[in-house]
Amino acid sequence: MKYLEWQAGVPDEIKGDSLWKLEVYRLALFIAEISWQDALVLNKTSLTRNIADQLYRAACSISANIAEGYSRSTGKDKARFLEYSLGSARETRDWYFKSKHTLKDEVVTHRINFLTQIIKMLSVFTPNQRKKGIREEQADYNISSKPSDFNIDSEIPFS
Repeated sequence: MKYLEWQAGVPDEIKGDSLWKLEVYRLALFIAEISWQDALVLNKTSLTRNIADQLYRAACSISANIAEGYSRSTGKDKARFLEYSLGSARETRDWYFKSKHTLKDEVVTHRINFLTQIIKMLSVFTPNQRKKGIREEQADYNISSKPSDFNIDSEIPFS
């Protein structure tokens, strides 16, 4: 599954929401989608069953906290939920690292790189929200001055 193909299948009701403008939200929603297959693989072995549960819950929490925070009226309140989201992104990356004995190397590498991009975005976006007032519609943030080697629309590996 490619990111752009996945986007095309997202319901218009979700894409029509102003939240959809946030790239970090779209990426977080996508990682939740692709982590489902990884969790199914991890769930097949009793030793990694708990990792599957923790990984999937953490991955789903990233976009859920962005969504909840986006609906808050003050920048500080938004930032609090974005911090939760950042914590969930780091937790998800940690669970992927721990799943390296079961999932394919290319899957783990892809997910860790993908989550690192989300973490970078949230690390910039969150402090900016603390400075803002009530209800901004547009989120401006920069990741870094160095272009990323990560290709978002590459084929997504699965175990």
